[in-house]
This record gives sequence, C-alpha cells and structure tokens, in this order.
Amino acid sequence: MRSNNSNYGKKSDKYNLNKQVYNDLALLYEYSAKVIVKRRINQMDNMEARAEHQTRKKFNLVYTISAALGVILAIVLITWLIHFRDGFGTEDPNRIFNWHPLLMIFGMVCCYSQSILIFRTGRNLPKKKLKLIHMFLNLTAFILSVLGIIAAFASHNLKNPPVANLYSLHSWIGLTTAIMFGLQFVIGFTGFLFPGYPGAIRAAILPIHTASGVGIFLFAIIAAITGMVEKIIFGLKDTYESLPAEALLANFMGMVLILFGVLVMYLVTAFEYKRVPIAEDTMILQSHTN
Repeated sequence: MRSNNSNYGKKSDKYNLNKQVYNDLALLYEYSAKVIVKRRINQMDNMEARAEHQTRKKFNLVYTISAALGVILAIVLITWLIHFRDGFGTEDPNRIFNWHPLLMIFGMVCCYSQSILIFRTGRNLPKKKLKLIHMFLNLTAFILSVLGIIAAFASHNLKNPPVANLYSLHSWIGLTTAIMFGLQFVIGFTGFLFPGYPGAIRAAILPIHTASGVGIFLFAIIAAITGMVEKIIFGLKDTYESLPAEALLANFMGMVLILFGVLVMYLVTAFEYKRVPIAEDTMILQSHTN
C-alpha cells in the first residue's frame, strides 16, 4: 500500500514539474512573441519615419527651388517694368498700365500659388488655422487681381484715342480666370469657413474645389504668358526679332514663370505630399459632429 502511495506521489510530482515546465515555456514563448512583434512594429515605424523624412526632404527641395524661382520672377518683373517700361504712375496711361502685370502676377501667381500650397507647406498646423491662412492669401490675391484689371481698363480708356478692351485672347483668358477665381473664393468661403455647408456636402465638393483651384492656377499662368507676349510684341514691334535686351529679359521671365508654374502644380498634385490629418483635426471634427 505504501509502495502504491509512493509511486502515486512520484507521478504527481512529475506531473506538477512537467506542468510547471510547460507553463514556463508558454510564458517564454508569449514573451518572445511579444518581443518579436514589438521589434517588427518598431522596424515598420522606423521605415515609415525614414520614408516620411525622405518625402519631406524632397518636398522641401522642390519647394525651395520654386520659391527661388518666384523671387527671381518678382525681381525680373519689377526690373522690366521700371527699367524698360518707365515705371509706375497714376496719370500717364502707359505707367498706369504697368500696375496691371505687377498686380496680376503678384496676386494670381505668387499669392495664389502659396494659397493652394499651404495645406502641404503647413502640414503640421491645425486645419482650422490652415483654412484661415488659405482664405487670407486668396483674399489678397483677389484684391490684387481686381486692382490689376482696373489698371488695365483705366490705361486703355485714358489713351488718346482710347484702346479697345477685351478683344485679345489674353484678355479673354484673364477675365475668365478672374471670374472663376471669384466664384471659387465665394464657394470656398461659404462652404468651408462661414456659415459652412453640412459635412456630406463639404466632402462631396472638396475634390471639385481642389481640382478647380489647380485649374485656375493653370489658367493664371497661361494668362500671364500670353500677356507678356502681347506686351512685348506691341512694345518692341519690328525690333523684337533682333532680340534686344528687353526681349531677352522678357523671354527669360517667361521661362522662369513656366518653370515656377510646373513646380507648383507638381507639389500641389503629387499624392505623396498630401497632408495627413493630425490629432487636433480629429478633435475638432468630433466636436462639430457632437
């Protein structure tokens, strides 16, 4: 009897030992699995961080080049208007007209380009602040473009004899661009700022709003190019083909404008540079929903 009890006790001890070993192995396996998963998550996070860093680096490089081209464009434009076109004024029709290219390029090219890029250049700012900056830049561009159009009409009407308005392809493209921009501004302001459309409508019109914004910028670049060509041809007449200094400067300015437009459109349309929503955006969205 004692022998049977002794054997039973030994078996019980052995079973408990095996159970303990099994539990230890299970804990070790679970710990190892957690460590492996954590390492893989860290590796993936590091890879994503490196990819994000490289994407951001590329964006910053292209944006810096585009900004440099914008500064060059502004300098060359002002040099052309002051040195070759007699500067600016409020009485002489020719000097009044010089406000037109200055205000239109500063408004519809420089300001407007930064407006459509702000959601990518300011990707770490809360969306509400980005909307306000976007609105302010658009408003500035709109005011400058309206003043630029007024300068063109005023200079034409003050000439003796008066010059006809809205007959050239440039004027048609420019006026169409201004009208589209005005409509875009009104819809954007009322839809996304005040009073604001319902969420479903905003979500539906946002892709259209974005695409039309890029299209308007393209129209602005085309209007600027056709305006430069028109002004140089009218200003230099037969001497244009001999490429005097003014013609070289104007041609260079046109090339800078085209390159600037191409880079801006690349930055604003490339999917890899699209802004990722941040925590504050989600909090604001939830508060609006509630």
